Amino acid sequence: MSEVKKIATRESYGNALAELGAQHDNLVVLDADLAGATKTGVFKKAFPERHIDCGIAESNMVGIAAGLATAGKVPFASTFAMFAAGRAFEQIRNSVGYPHLNVKIGATHAGISVGEDGATHQCNEDLALMRTIPGMVIINPSDDVEARAAVKAAYEYEGPVYLRFGRLAVPVINTDPDYKFEIGKGVTLREGTDVTIIATGLCVNSSLEAAEMLAKDGVSAKVINIHTIKPLDEELVVEAAKATGKVVTVEEHSIIGGLGGAVCEALSAKAPTPVLRIGVNDVYGESGPAAALLAKYKLDGAGVYEQIKAWL
Repeated sequence: MSEVKKIATRESYGNALAELGAQHDNLVVLDADLAGATKTGVFKKAFPERHIDCGIAESNMVGIAAGLATAGKVPFASTFAMFAAGRAFEQIRNSVGYPHLNVKIGATHAGISVGEDGATHQCNEDLALMRTIPGMVIINPSDDVEARAAVKAAYEYEGPVYLRFGRLAVPVINTDPDYKFEIGKGVTLREGTDVTIIATGLCVNSSLEAAEMLAKDGVSAKVINIHTIKPLDEELVVEAAKATGKVVTVEEHSIIGGLGGAVCEALSAKAPTPVLRIGVNDVYGESGPAAALLAKYKLDGAGVYEQIKAWL
């Protein structure tokens, strides 16, 4: 059996930008002294005249991106999620969100899978922060295929977009040749009748693994990939909840305010359903190898399986 291909979605981000840059002269990429880590260096090598290194000044970078957008450019402002959603929140809110400018935020190194950089860099709050900004589209792709498609969709969308990417290489799971990415539309990856698992980002793969384990226990799990946190595909979520009667959300993010929060808000209004939220349980991360951290925080396949089995 051939080994599953793995690639970090930050790599996908850099590659997709370079491909789009060849097609669109108005695409400009900004970075905050992290082009090597965010992989925007790939774009910089191909189009140095359209890459702006703003230095370690993330808030200023967002302001520059806003100015470029008013001049007809399509800027992708890139840095770590902690510095984008955290340090530059005010500028994203007031300079991008409030005037609804056509700025794309490329936030890499999100979640605890950042690994050894530790709690200060493991941003588990960014989805919650960005969800509070009116009109902000939030996309959290699960693999290379989805990440590349998300960057293209973000470019084509008129308005602010927050793109979340990871440092850890993850399996390519969207192998269907007919795969189509659409902002605001979730994807059902596995049918089931006993419980619905709604996942995002790298936890989509973990959830598929957990579903396989549950099947051995006689539990039929539906698995849904929600790559767009906002706008949420409420129709798909509600239909699935009504069909199985139980919902589990899985995310590499705090259980407060992210995918779990969005799903619970939708269900409480349209289809009250018991929900188990799996994620980072209102704690900071810690330094360690990414795979070991995912296992400790029970966000790998085995950990997700254990928590769902205990809940059921």
